[in-house]
Amino acid sequence: MDDEYEKFIRRMNPPRVVIDNESCKNATVIQVCLALDSGFVSEFIRFSIFDFFRVRVLVQVDSANKHGILLEVVQVLIDLNLIITKAYITSDGGWFMDVFNVTDHDGNKITDAEILSYIQKSLGPDSCFATSMRRSVGLTSEMDHTSIELIGSDRPGLLSEVSAVLTHLKCNVVNAEVWTHNTRAAAVMQVTDELTGGAITDPEKLTMVKRLLCNVLKGSNKSREAKTVVSHGGTHTERRLHQMMLADRDYERMGDDSLDDKERPSVNVVNWNDKDYSVVTIRCKDRPKLLFDVLCTLTDMQYVVFHGSVDAEGPEAHQEYCVRHVDGSPLKSDAERQRVIQCLEAAIQRRVSEGLKLELCTTDRVGLLSDVTRIFRENSLTVTRAEVTTRAGKAVNTFYVRDASGYPVDPKIIDSIRQTIGRTILRVKGCPDETNQVPQESPTRFLFGGLFKSRSFCNFGLIRSDS
Repeated sequence: MDDEYEKFIRRMNPPRVVIDNESCKNATVIQVCLALDSGFVSEFIRFSIFDFFRVRVLVQVDSANKHGILLEVVQVLIDLNLIITKAYITSDGGWFMDVFNVTDHDGNKITDAEILSYIQKSLGPDSCFATSMRRSVGLTSEMDHTSIELIGSDRPGLLSEVSAVLTHLKCNVVNAEVWTHNTRAAAVMQVTDELTGGAITDPEKLTMVKRLLCNVLKGSNKSREAKTVVSHGGTHTERRLHQMMLADRDYERMGDDSLDDKERPSVNVVNWNDKDYSVVTIRCKDRPKLLFDVLCTLTDMQYVVFHGSVDAEGPEAHQEYCVRHVDGSPLKSDAERQRVIQCLEAAIQRRVSEGLKLELCTTDRVGLLSDVTRIFRENSLTVTRAEVTTRAGKAVNTFYVRDASGYPVDPKIIDSIRQTIGRTILRVKGCPDETNQVPQESPTRFLFGGLFKSRSFCNFGLIRSDS
């Protein structure tokens, strides 16, 4: 009945999406309205909020308030790799309105017709703020792949061991994301069967995959649980990683806390008793997807954002939210307040990658990830975060690596690895002399039987290391 009621409301008052790139010199105004009284709210947006924010791209969203819808809207923008530098959120009385200042990674307003059309469709009448699949596991049909979710104790060489097992079982990793935080590791992998090129359908093989991967994740640590989940459905990769690590309690600090107080995010929570809100304030170094990471945790902890503001136009981001639990109450105890602080700190730190950023671009093949990570392991490097993608038969893999013993990464080791793999294939991102170097092929790269192709297809522009 609830679903039918929502459909009826949407038919009576469908969302309206207006994108205006003409009326404001420095702004693209994207207005999405869905409310029980959308006319009043639209006029309020047009004459009040538009004059308040002078932004490069202004995204305005007004909709019936429900738990999680704010995260869904932000997810659409984040999946398009847009940068949210300012946001205003207000919600009460059965509706909410959001205003976002967004740019591309170069700081420009959004003029690409395909992106603007995608925003209209994703936030329009037929979408109900549907989750974008651009950054999701399940990029095509559900039977094109098998999704594998992994969580366990982190250790040097873990990704190499996991990928070696999959290669041994004749599974190809076509997309994956791996996070490590506070001695724990989580991964969402999209794999195909080497024999069919599609999802793994053999029940015995699926059982074998789960059993062997779970044994690898357990390792010698019997004190913490390891899990392997295999499915054919689609899920948003980064969303699931946040959910998995929160459920795994990665926010509980283990042993000595090595994070410098200056690097630690400043998170504070107080109760605003006059209004029955809890006010969450966050200050930390800005980076892409910070808003998304915070909202993931607040949503998963069953808190609703009623009002909020985000300012990330400088090197430091400032976020403030008025929240209540889904039962309508503010935070009830100091223990609950401390748990919220710890969980938000963990959500921010999961994506902050320690180590050197390497990017590999080459023709995809079965076993590629296993070979690359084995070379890292043999050279005493451990992977702290990884993103594996396949586009039209080409592999574009990003790794954050550090010395397994905790020392700074030796440049000679990196140079040796690049000679082994191929200098046009493996690049050090953010290295100032990279763009001026003439690529040179290594005479030793064929020692691995032509595992790596010399042809490169990527534009090796600099990418932010904490994106």
